[in-house]
Amino acid sequence: MAIEQQRSAKEVIEALNLSPHPEKGYFVETFRDEAKSPDGRALSTQIYYLLEGESGVSHWHRVLDAVEVWHHYAGAPLRLSLSRDDGSPVRDVVLGKDVFAGERPQAVVRRGEWQHARSLGQWTLVGCTVAPAFTMEGFEMAKEGWEPRGAKEGTEAGAA
Repeated sequence: MAIEQQRSAKEVIEALNLSPHPEKGYFVETFRDEAKSPDGRALSTQIYYLLEGESGVSHWHRVLDAVEVWHHYAGAPLRLSLSRDDGSPVRDVVLGKDVFAGERPQAVVRRGEWQHARSLGQWTLVGCTVAPAFTMEGFEMAKEGWEPRGAKEGTEAGAA
């Protein structure tokens, strides 16, 4: 039996001590590299991030100055929608365990690429590794109602 059928999102949130995330969902930073770049910025960070099914759609956002790698850990598959800039079409990557059905255990979000995620079930637990380390100065949330071209028509699936 799949873990999302055995445990609720609330149980996972409590077990991992997750807090509400500004993009929606819940998170906790689990690692901030002690190694630093010459400007003093940590080389990488890691978080757990949980999205619930019905309310589990993150806001469109991007990390302007770092690369982000998403890793699927538990729960339902997750659709990660990506757009290189505000005029490019959207492409989807489905993160999950079933690689034979086209799901991928990880996906790369390039520096400055717009992204948003949706749980395809009751809940999804992923990890996000950002390098160099995540900072709020490098983060941009899209304006309310903004979507890249092609976001509503449906998008093609594929690996990042």
